[in-house]
Amino acid sequence: MANKLPPATAGMTFPRPKPDTSPSMVKKIGKTTYLVWAHFSETSTETMEDKIKRMLREEVRQMMAQE
Repeated sequence: MANKLPPATAGMTFPRPKPDTSPSMVKKIGKTTYLVWAHFSETSTETMEDKIKRMLREEVRQMMAQE
């Protein structure tokens, strides 16, 4: 049996969307409809571009470490 990794959100908490807030994205896959709300910190000093680059660098670093 392969190692089962915990979900990426394990142990994380997220603010619940207000009922009057519409989702940022709605995606239907098969019979399941996913409603996605986005949350951005207003005090963050990192731009979205910086965040994406940082996440990609970390993913590549992890992939290289596995080889």
